[in-house]
Amino acid sequence: MKQGTGSAGTEEAVAADPAAQGRHRVPAQPAASGADRRRDTGRDRLAGPGDGGSARGEHTHGELALARPRHSVQRSSVRGQVLAALRTALVSGDLRPGEVYSAPVLAERFGVSATPVREAMQQLTQEGAVEVVPNRGFRVVERGAREIAELAEVRALIEVPVMLRLARTVPAERWAGLRPLAEATVRAASSGCRATYADADRAFHSAVLALAGNEQLVGIAEELHRRALWPLVGGAPGGGSRAELIADAHEHTALLDALIAGDLDVVRALVGEHFTGAE
Repeated sequence: MKQGTGSAGTEEAVAADPAAQGRHRVPAQPAASGADRRRDTGRDRLAGPGDGGSARGEHTHGELALARPRHSVQRSSVRGQVLAALRTALVSGDLRPGEVYSAPVLAERFGVSATPVREAMQQLTQEGAVEVVPNRGFRVVERGAREIAELAEVRALIEVPVMLRLARTVPAERWAGLRPLAEATVRAASSGCRATYADADRAFHSAVLALAGNEQLVGIAEELHRRALWPLVGGAPGGGSRAELIADAHEHTALLDALIAGDLDVVRALVGEHFTGAE
């Protein structure tokens, strides 16, 4: 729940495929035509080893471990799976700040055409995670600790008052219904995987805020939560150690205990600590 910890509602799960030997793919799609391949390559191909390197010292990358979905999906959902995998790569630091990535090269790793990858990258551009580099691809935005702190402050301004209001109005049985989500964050934190914890953390926060009955509130809070996870300059993920993740997760269960008991003083203290302790 801390600003530097915690991929939207829940993103579609993906899993690594050891047998792929470095080539991770979404479910097989109809092969692109030769014209499509030439068009994709001509539009977004980045400079590679045989092209004289990248301009202005920028690093060009296409080799990153992007996970493979567990189940077959319809073609209409491919863009969503690619977007989920790219968001996971941002959280884990596989997509590194300042580096440029080619849609066609990433598409080859996914086993799809460049179109859904390009569409997913355009979504990340709108969210501020990447920026377009004409005729080269997409550069991951570089961000510093100050931006993380500012996001933490905005999240606190939005979420803390809502949680305190809900603490006075929501009955105990409604809070008890969120127990499985709180316990899921503890299990996710214990795994040590920041991307897994991010999903569980966001799901818990969204479920709490959903009790206010304001869909816009939930959407804005999820967007802020996602932005807080992008890696810092130098590629370091904006998050803590496994022990810090576990401590953060246990605050969820402690908060629920206080909410169920109707102890507003403890709720106020826990909510305040939860956000003021964020990075």
